[in-house]
Amino acid sequence: MRIDILTLFPEMFDGPLSASIVQRAREAGIVELVLTNLRDFARDKYRKVDDAPFGGGAGMVMMCQPVFDAVEALRSLVQPAGRIILMSPQGRPLRQEIARELAAWPRLILVAGHYEGFDERIRQGLADDEISLGDFVLSGGEIAAMALVDAVVRLLPGALGSAESLAEESFGQGLLEYPQYTRPRVFRELAVPEVLLNGDHAKIARWRHEQACQRTQQRRPDLWQAWRKEHPETEDETS
Repeated sequence: MRIDILTLFPEMFDGPLSASIVQRAREAGIVELVLTNLRDFARDKYRKVDDAPFGGGAGMVMMCQPVFDAVEALRSLVQPAGRIILMSPQGRPLRQEIARELAAWPRLILVAGHYEGFDERIRQGLADDEISLGDFVLSGGEIAAMALVDAVVRLLPGALGSAESLAEESFGQGLLEYPQYTRPRVFRELAVPEVLLNGDHAKIARWRHEQACQRTQQRRPDLWQAWRKEHPETEDETS
């Protein structure tokens, strides 16, 4: 998979994309990450990429020309053309099913917004999708792009050491993950549940599922309701 990131601040990505699972996936050839500075496509000596909005108002708006030129240049250099995604608070909230959807594409082109947002014609004439991290304000789309890259890359075949890890972690099957424990068996009078110590794998699996259901219902009732709709045969497991 290839992921292009168009940004005004490529230096922000050095740390997050050069460590842990993402870096191992890059080294293994599972994913190729390419950073492009949008200012390289400005047409004036000041490398200007923004301008005041028509109609007045506070702030500046990202101009069409640098974004269109950058995307078109990248598409002409490498195939496939890729799916163009604007990182924008107006986009779809990022969820695990969206990460799985995007992980199936051979190429993504992420455009990190800044200032007061994009000229609307970028949405109309260029973007295939818009993704948001949630209902809060960031200084720019770079952090959102990093989060999206991490969520997608770890789903690529071979990126994680165990496919089982993907299935069991939070949101993997629509529920929050069950509680996890490791050594020691007792820490500051807090003990590991006995069911995890008896070696009965069927009981352990049942306990973990019950705990995942309880935790999801208590902490994320929205997820719980959605999961129950998909599993109407399952009884309430919250006792």
